[in-house]
Amino acid sequence: MKLHQRIWILLFVFIFMACAPQEAESTSPHWTYEGEEGPEHWGELDPSYAVCGTGTHQSPIDISTSSEKDLANIVFHYESSQVNILNNGHTVQVNYDAGSYIKLDSVPYDLLQFHYHAPSEHVIDGKSFPAEIHLVHKNADGQLAVVGVLLDEGAENSALNPFIDNLPTEKSDVQDAGVTINANEFLPTLQTTFRYAGSLTTPPCSEGVNWLVMTNPVELSTEQLSKLEELFENNNRPVQEINDRIITEDSTP
Repeated sequence: MKLHQRIWILLFVFIFMACAPQEAESTSPHWTYEGEEGPEHWGELDPSYAVCGTGTHQSPIDISTSSEKDLANIVFHYESSQVNILNNGHTVQVNYDAGSYIKLDSVPYDLLQFHYHAPSEHVIDGKSFPAEIHLVHKNADGQLAVVGVLLDEGAENSALNPFIDNLPTEKSDVQDAGVTINANEFLPTLQTTFRYAGSLTTPPCSEGVNWLVMTNPVELSTEQLSKLEELFENNNRPVQEINDRIITEDSTP
């Protein structure tokens, strides 16, 4: 190929790259759990967060009144997963390996991840708990179902150690901690739930989330709780108005 032909080809490539549309960086508006970017202001921080302030089916809530009903049990199909862990600046999250799911009213929801809040976000009859784990699931239509497990101070919970012993102390990308965990061991023995229609508890606070809050807490030790609180304390959204929602308590396991 002659020199002038090479020059023309290089010039063409340069012009094409310069004129090609560039993908804009996506940056989410910054939010916190206190101050001017705290929960009471989330809805004002960005149009995409508006429902945080205007929504009528927001989470978490104080579960103080509920109607008992014999509902179809949640069927748990949790397998062991690598601890694929990250600190996202608001909590510590484990992205769960594919293959674990629940069935809610015969519909499968894949387990995507779990994370924690300290103290708990949900409140039972005005009582807050030291911490809460959220197990986040999604079905084939994109609908979310979140299982909330309340944590109370008591005996050591060995099932939580692979998570608690590998908490990244700084904001980080996903890393494999080299250990496995089974979320099935997080669940209380009696697996009855409070169920209601709610939202994500962090921006953008999207509604349409199926909430399944375990009626019975599980225990963790003072030392385990301290490790969670040292990293993120008060990373809980205050309770929201129930409005016209009905909370149903599954009366049989």
